[in-house]
Amino acid sequence: MEADGRIRSNIQIGYSVEVVQKHHQRSGELTEGIVKRILTSSANHHHGIKVMLETGEVGRVKNVLKE
Repeated sequence: MEADGRIRSNIQIGYSVEVVQKHHQRSGELTEGIVKRILTSSANHHHGIKVMLETGEVGRVKNVLKE
């Protein structure tokens, strides 16, 4: 089951997620990774919560894959 990536409470450090990086917004290309930091401070965001992956890549969460 995929959780909504627009709601901050669905995302925790260590979760596996799919994000769209800024330069991939037009193509919608997804990057999979593990959440290292949560960068959005608000409870929700209509484009997705911004996170930093363990690789250092930053993007907005589209899908929360698993805990």
